[in-house]
Amino acid sequence: MTKSALITGVTGQDGSYLAELLLKKGYQVHGLVRRCSSFTTGRIDHLYRDVHENPQLQLHYGDLTDGQSLTNLVQEIEPDEIYNLGAQSHVRVSFDQPVYTLMTDGVGALNVLEAAKLLNKRKHVRVYQASSSEMFGAVEHSPQDEATPFRPQSPYACAKVYAYYQTINYRQSYDLFATNGILFNHESPRRGETFVTRKITRAATRIKVGMQEKLYLGNLDARRDWGYAKDYVEAMCLMLQQDKPDDFVIATGVTHSIRRFLELAFGQLDLSWEEHVEIDPRYYRPSEVHHLCGDSSKAKEQLGWTAKTDLSELVRIMIEHDLYIAEKEKKERTR
Repeated sequence: MTKSALITGVTGQDGSYLAELLLKKGYQVHGLVRRCSSFTTGRIDHLYRDVHENPQLQLHYGDLTDGQSLTNLVQEIEPDEIYNLGAQSHVRVSFDQPVYTLMTDGVGALNVLEAAKLLNKRKHVRVYQASSSEMFGAVEHSPQDEATPFRPQSPYACAKVYAYYQTINYRQSYDLFATNGILFNHESPRRGETFVTRKITRAATRIKVGMQEKLYLGNLDARRDWGYAKDYVEAMCLMLQQDKPDDFVIATGVTHSIRRFLELAFGQLDLSWEEHVEIDPRYYRPSEVHHLCGDSSKAKEQLGWTAKTDLSELVRIMIEHDLYIAEKEKKERTR
């Protein structure tokens, strides 16, 4: 029997890779898409353009903050699995839009759980909640695992902590198969261009082809545990195939500074990052998380999952992709 899945945030980095994975596994995939005046399906166009020949992917307009329409959709399509990846996911932006971030990331997750609870009364459904390493915040020890206390340092992290505990609450109170994936930073060529890693690879490649001179960044000493998003969505899927729901840290276990990411990215292009990068105080956060490093031993033991892609390989993948884009942009500009 064909399994079905609903993915919120299907047009995002993780949603697009997860949709690809589930389609390859033979799932019927439903994606939740926010209605806006411009098309936002760029990351899944290669999956969706042939929808009439391959009706395994269906998109539905909706919003996580509209609980009733979300419940109606879940009742209509009756998915076997729900992956809640939709969010306002930019930490710096969350300081500027704290209420919107809470409503989308916190209350939105609660709406998903409530919809799943109602469906679960007549059909068993499994829920994945996208939690974040930012919840650990001002950590007192490293690496961080499932037992590490949360000390959130941003409105985004606070909203994710709320969603994390609501997921556990619904699991315990309503016997709902609900699991949290505490994913550390994960990047790819599909990462949004306002996020620091993609901002770096886009700028470095544009500098290489002569279309940009400078890159402006904030704190270069912040350290993160960076993995490849394509690897991480495999862990999401594995979590919902277990006999019992649980919570898992997903990480590489290796931490690097933004400065190191710059060295690797510009080095791929035989450029010196020091000649092109300038510090701009506007990019500092009001409250900074300085060091995050995850311990995914539990995921390795129970899920059989480990990160496959190290930082050097990840940077190479992103640079090759963005260099192609930069060269294409230059050709179009010089026509």
